[in-house]
Amino acid sequence: MGTRDCKHITASSSPSIGEAGRTGDWRVKHPEINNDICTPAKTGKPSCFICWSFCPDAVMTKTVPLTIDLEYCKGCGICAQECPTGAITMVDDDRGFSHTC
Repeated sequence: MGTRDCKHITASSSPSIGEAGRTGDWRVKHPEINNDICTPAKTGKPSCFICWSFCPDAVMTKTVPLTIDLEYCKGCGICAQECPTGAITMVDDDRGFSHTC
């Protein structure tokens, strides 16, 4: 007997871009990918994609080379922390924000 036969109501969700608007407007840092050491970009093959699987906002593409939709990236840095090769670094956003209170 599978879960469909148990007559319980369940919920599931999947990430989608832009449900809360262009959320990248309030970040302080953003990720940059070094394609010289990124495994998929370096090998030219779809492999690794650990950053893609950990991104909570689904802004990483699962393509070669990887791209990041900075309009929706919140700059959380999870992708940089999880990248096994260190190909992703968090850099200061250069949009002229004042970071003082």
